Amino acid sequence: MNPDIPPSDSTTAPPSSSATAWAARDQNRVWHGFTQMATYAASRPVIVERAEGNWLVDVEGRRYLDAISSVWVNTLGHAVPELDQAVREQLDRVAHSTMLGNGNRVVIELAEALAPLVPVDDPHFLFASDGAASVEQAAKIAFQYWVNRGVNGRTKFLSIGGAYHGDTIGSLSLGADGFGSDIFDDLRFQVVRAPGYEDAAWADTAAALVHDHQGELAAAIIEPLVQGAAGIRTAEPGSASALADACAQHGVLLICDEVATGFGRTGTLFASEQCQITPDLLCLGKGITGGYLPMSATVAAGHVYATFLGADLGPETLYHGHSYGGNALAAAVALRHLELIQKPKVLANARARGAELAELLAKRIARAPGVVDVRSIGLLAGIELSENLHELTARRVCAATVEQGVLVRSIGNVVTVVPPLSITSPELELIVGALERSLTETVNGEMAT
Repeated sequence: MNPDIPPSDSTTAPPSSSATAWAARDQNRVWHGFTQMATYAASRPVIVERAEGNWLVDVEGRRYLDAISSVWVNTLGHAVPELDQAVREQLDRVAHSTMLGNGNRVVIELAEALAPLVPVDDPHFLFASDGAASVEQAAKIAFQYWVNRGVNGRTKFLSIGGAYHGDTIGSLSLGADGFGSDIFDDLRFQVVRAPGYEDAAWADTAAALVHDHQGELAAAIIEPLVQGAAGIRTAEPGSASALADACAQHGVLLICDEVATGFGRTGTLFASEQCQITPDLLCLGKGITGGYLPMSATVAAGHVYATFLGADLGPETLYHGHSYGGNALAAAVALRHLELIQKPKVLANARARGAELAELLAKRIARAPGVVDVRSIGLLAGIELSENLHELTARRVCAATVEQGVLVRSIGNVVTVVPPLSITSPELELIVGALERSLTETVNGEMAT
């Protein structure tokens, strides 16, 4: 135990309610993902106590505009009365019951409500708790699909350069390098890798790879329209059709990972709509409950689902399922959220504010010190900094922005801005103003030393 960090036992923990004391207690007992815990408290983390609308409030009462939507999950702001009520009402019924061999009313209602909205033919829903699990499920379904059909050799996957599909072993294998994935290379299975979205010919190359490897590919996986964790790398909406057409021609299943892009983030309910592609398997997560509770889903087209039908507990059965998959509380809030997000003003605001954000970034950030590129689509934006700067510059910019009451996050040398769909024009001005000041102060300060 680090002697400089007080223990978390309530009898010895510091009585102070200061953010510093809470951060010390946090560091002493909690292990945060994608975080170096040795420097956690020194990085002055925001310790949230409550939230109001698009704002988070810390333990000392300071307010922060949640300009990353709590890592892209929040859609309509925090403490939404209708979503709060949905949880309370479901608590009066049942919080959770197993979906392994049994059903739950609200989960059925959620699947029925989603069915006409998802870009999948005759959809069937396998629920889980997070996006990585939904991708893992999709990979297993695609693999077993060919086994159930009695086809040998279809065991590989095609993925796109720069892809990120999660951090479980299967999803990590489908993703590209980065985020420490090379540590697990001995565990990752090999994939056929096409170029990333920064290559203008990525789709044609991917289609050619499908043709060349058609007899060994189980599926191809794509993040339609935008690769979020790659630093908000965008593709032309129509470009994905070349890959989709090749998959259809050669019988290769197409998986669309819309964990990040689903539920209005790109201006339409699903990014696949803009790409005009119809996947065989669709992965959903993050915004499905509006940021309230963990939930994800793998959506299988009818022709895929049908290959798993057979004798009771026979070999066609998908022997996969999670204890909390199809949680009733999560389903209840997801169902109410789906009703709210379909209101015309929600997506209209997302599109209008997305265009406004792009314009503000182009005018005030694109020429800021150290900035080499600005990319955005809908309410997903990335500000790429020069590789000549310090490797921690983007993180330092984010820290400076947080000091001004705006919460953003870096991915490598890219500062990401992902506000909720409920963001307002004045709040966008606050975000961009804080970014502008933080970039100027941080980059100029580094250049001067």
